Amino acid sequence: MMTSPMMNEAEPQPPSQEGGAKVAEPPAQAETKNRPRPAKVENLPLFKVLLHNDDINTMEHVVRSIVVLTPHDVRRAKEIMVEAHKTGLALVLVTHQEHAELYQEQFQSMSLKVSIEPA
Repeated sequence: MMTSPMMNEAEPQPPSQEGGAKVAEPPAQAETKNRPRPAKVENLPLFKVLLHNDDINTMEHVVRSIVVLTPHDVRRAKEIMVEAHKTGLALVLVTHQEHAELYQEQFQSMSLKVSIEPA
C-alpha cells in the first residue's frame, strides 16, 4: 500500500488480512434448514394439574403451597383448597405436559398429592 504525503499517520488504517484473527463464518443455509424446530407452546397438548384431598396436611399448608408454586393468589388458592377438601379433587391449573409434570413434582416435594391428566 502506498502512502500519500497528504495522509495523516494518526488516521486508522483498515486491518491487514495477513496474520489477523479469523472471523467465524455463519452456518450454511442447508444446516439451518435441516435442523428441527422446537414445538411452539401453543401447539403442545394441554394437561390438567389436579390436587387431591388428604387428611395429613393442614389447610394453611395447602394454601401456602399453592401460592408459592403457582401464579394463583391467596384467594384463589383457598378456593382450590376448599374444593379439594369438599369433593376430594380440585383443578389447580391447565398447562402443557412438561410444566404439568414439573408442578406435580413440586407439589409432591411439599407432601401434597397432585396428579396430571390430558385436558
